[in-house]
Amino acid sequence: MKTQELFKQFLSEIASEVSPGTYTAWFNDLELVNIDDKEITIKVPLPVHKQILKNTYLDLIDSTMFSLTGINYEFKFYTEDELNDITNLEITKEEENPNQVINWNTNLKPNLNFDNYVVGESNRLAFISAMNVAQSPGTIRNPLFIYGKSGTGKTHLMNAIGNYITEHSSKKVLYTTSSDFRDEYVDLSKIEKGKDAIEYANNFKNKYRNVDVLIIDDIQFLVDSPMTQQEFFHTFEALHQANKQIIISSDRSPDDLKKIEERLRSRFKWGLPVDIHPPDFELRCEIIKQKIQNTSIKDKVNKDVIEYIANACPSDVRHIEGTINRLLVFTALYTPEYINLDFAIEAIKDYVDTNIYQENTISHIQKVVADFFKITVEDLKSKRRSNNIARPRHIAMYLCRIETEENLARIGLEFGGRDHSTVVASCEKIKEELQNNTTLDNMLKEIKSKL
Repeated sequence: MKTQELFKQFLSEIASEVSPGTYTAWFNDLELVNIDDKEITIKVPLPVHKQILKNTYLDLIDSTMFSLTGINYEFKFYTEDELNDITNLEITKEEENPNQVINWNTNLKPNLNFDNYVVGESNRLAFISAMNVAQSPGTIRNPLFIYGKSGTGKTHLMNAIGNYITEHSSKKVLYTTSSDFRDEYVDLSKIEKGKDAIEYANNFKNKYRNVDVLIIDDIQFLVDSPMTQQEFFHTFEALHQANKQIIISSDRSPDDLKKIEERLRSRFKWGLPVDIHPPDFELRCEIIKQKIQNTSIKDKVNKDVIEYIANACPSDVRHIEGTINRLLVFTALYTPEYINLDFAIEAIKDYVDTNIYQENTISHIQKVVADFFKITVEDLKSKRRSNNIARPRHIAMYLCRIETEENLARIGLEFGGRDHSTVVASCEKIKEELQNNTTLDNMLKEIKSKL
């Protein structure tokens, strides 16, 4: 088999083993460089791909290639710059500056990094933009303005940028919130004029302007602070003119920050405003899997429980974290051998809308149809096309279309990442067959009675 054909088959096998979002994020853009007797060299788009592929998916990669070739290859991952033998700037800086920043509190949370940030369609653009900024701070997308509803992962992404920069360079990074910035400035205004006031003012300016990267969260809280806005404007100007990286988050776009003065709002749009949408069902499931990865319930939770939590927490990652914490406490109290759906519902009933799973959500319909045909939900989402799988899948898609208010794209996404046209074709097939098939009509009535 030719090497490119082998690599194409390899990627196809990987795609069947991971979710569509995972494949798109980490495998879709890989390029085969070379295969020799012992090594396979692959080009990756970004350094973060090397980290994720090595730390998270290397076992899957090794086993997949072994199943195709019977050879235990060693995989080498390189960026384009590395393949062109260009010195990696971040590594060079790290070697030259082993003690990057001494006696400096970045305020960053070290556990929030790119490795444990789960990527899906709703946040992929923000993630890629954040990685670009982290690798080349102060040169592109300055400022990086991230906006979205509370609980969508903005703070995690900003901390990930800061942590990446501090780990790969000697740059001075500071994370803060607009509330802290405002409170410090208000304290400055309370000090009577004199030596103390001058010293405090100098310390304030040095803290925020003598950095290489300023990360400021929740900028919307400056809306009622015109004097603080003025001070932040001067801080922004000083940093931007010195090519220092500025990263800002907000719960709304720059244009929607109506009470922020115009000169600031216009500067927020200089670089790249990028939004993060609430996570879709698939991404919420992946987030839940990641959140329980290093907990005592990792091997006790089944797929039904994960999907139940994903349905019960439709838009907020913080709500997902809180729900998992409730489940952890409940599990510690009753120490079940494994956690089934009934146990999970009882554990978190006071924290989530317990009716959500009984409603005609896509997940619930999938489970009812799968149980009716004695297959699994995973079968419905798989690429298998045998009639005993394809027909229930068509029926499930049809029911999702008529029993929920979800759009075609969302339905397709939750059936293994299928295109909306596939959903349309499935629905039309069942709709047409219903005109002359009383057996199918009775079958659908029975399934609906179970919803």
